[in-house]
Amino acid sequence: MTRSSKQAGPLRGFRIVDMTTVLMGPYATQIAADYGADVIKVEPPEGDVMRVAGAKRHRDMGPLFLHANRNKRSVVLDIRRPEGREALLRLCEGADAIVHNIRPAAMARLGLAYVDIARVNPGIVHVGLVGYGRNGPYAGRPAYDDLIQAASGMASMFELAGDEAPRYVPSVIADRISGLNAVHAMLAALLHRQRTGEGQDVEVPMFESVAQVVLGDHLGGLSFEPPIGPPGYSRLISSNRRPYRTRDGFISVLVYNDRQWRSFFEAIGRPDIWDSDPRFADQATRAQHFDEAYAMLAEVLTGRTTAEWLELFEAHDLPAMPVTRIEDLEHDPHLAAAGFVELVEHPTEGAIKQIRPAQAFSKTPPGIYRHAPNLGEHTREVLAEAGFEPDRIDALVASGAARQFRDPPCAPIAPPPGSPPAPASTITTQDRGA
Repeated sequence: MTRSSKQAGPLRGFRIVDMTTVLMGPYATQIAADYGADVIKVEPPEGDVMRVAGAKRHRDMGPLFLHANRNKRSVVLDIRRPEGREALLRLCEGADAIVHNIRPAAMARLGLAYVDIARVNPGIVHVGLVGYGRNGPYAGRPAYDDLIQAASGMASMFELAGDEAPRYVPSVIADRISGLNAVHAMLAALLHRQRTGEGQDVEVPMFESVAQVVLGDHLGGLSFEPPIGPPGYSRLISSNRRPYRTRDGFISVLVYNDRQWRSFFEAIGRPDIWDSDPRFADQATRAQHFDEAYAMLAEVLTGRTTAEWLELFEAHDLPAMPVTRIEDLEHDPHLAAAGFVELVEHPTEGAIKQIRPAQAFSKTPPGIYRHAPNLGEHTREVLAEAGFEPDRIDALVASGAARQFRDPPCAPIAPPPGSPPAPASTITTQDRGA
């Protein structure tokens, strides 16, 4: 997989300097890369910390990295060295945007704050990904997904829904929400620049991004001043809102509007309930009785197999889906028909599965054009494009201010037969937050 004339996404021609690590930033910049932007991933000498997380064939090419960094080119620069800082500023001269998740104070100490970068490129869009917005007392604190889930109220939603204690969503949902905010904020700023020629500084805070989602769903009666009710959307926090057990497994069913409830009672042979039980009379009344309604669903659904219910619900045009395990998801018939999981050959990692972009464009479709890069794979190539002469690049590499990937990579990781899986990597950073 290499960049070719087939790359025709809507952002073709834009160049983005990507200094992000972990998942929030790389997820955002990968979306831009899938859309055709030339994303230059600038990594420190030790590389993005997610390179070493999870099962892997080589030390620096773990699955989380592979799934958040395709379509990018990797350059290694030590920005703590003056020569590395100079090289980064040279890259920014020819870029449309720079995205980073280094704490603002650290960037300022390095002479790489927005004002410094804007001096060499006044039209650049500077996107800083932070844990907490600059105007509050938490500004500058480190932030990770678990911390943001806790601080934003997301973890407490489980307790509100009947669990014994708060818990985390078992996904980096805060990173994903914030990453989506970051990419659309960057695109909006690029659109403004396209119209006016003006660059600008954009801040995307994780805490506020996730709090906006939580409060949008669950501020509830507290939306009014004075409050007219408790927080929480009753349907979402019902303790009975969960996949329902069938005779042989589980099923997801959402009977929602008047027509669907009427059809459901007809499907189970009890059309009389619709007319006789006032709890189901209309949407507003049902909203006061979601617990009882969902408890009834749970009881009824144990009577047949999942396949039997799916067939019956499809016949009555009722929303239902099986509960799919992660290991079965790639074989889902819909995803398979759409070619959603694509098997590709990575030059050093062999056969790997890539998840295709979900969006469909009629004129400028996104796609997978380039493999996730090895650490420093494109250092020489990108520096040459920025105007560095070969001897200058040699000097940067010799000094340690830059690093070029050496092929072949380090020896494959092959644990002895029968050995237990390696423990999860411990990730530590000093100045990188969010």
